[in-house]
Amino acid sequence: MAALLREVIGNVLRGVRTSQGRTLREVSDSARVSLGYLSEVERGRKEASSELLTAICGALEVPLSGVLIDAGMQMERDERVDRAVTSATIDASTKVVIPPVASMAVA
Repeated sequence: MAALLREVIGNVLRGVRTSQGRTLREVSDSARVSLGYLSEVERGRKEASSELLTAICGALEVPLSGVLIDAGMQMERDERVDRAVTSATIDASTKVVIPPVASMAVA
């Protein structure tokens, strides 16, 4: 199943923060966002507004466009895997019956 955009963005933000060795508290203070809300965004439980994402990216000193590009690339990889798994699980012997189209008389 494909991940939600908010989950992928949260993972990207968490990755940036942890790679910088920063705590949730440091980033939440810099971004002027509550620690609990930032945690919810990182876990993909809250859908962050564009203003909030801009504030978080500013606190992390990374461009929002970079976060969105990274999220898009992650979603593309996940979607490729999902498609590969789905196509591999379809039984080629399965037959689909399509009923004939009934003609409609117009009076």
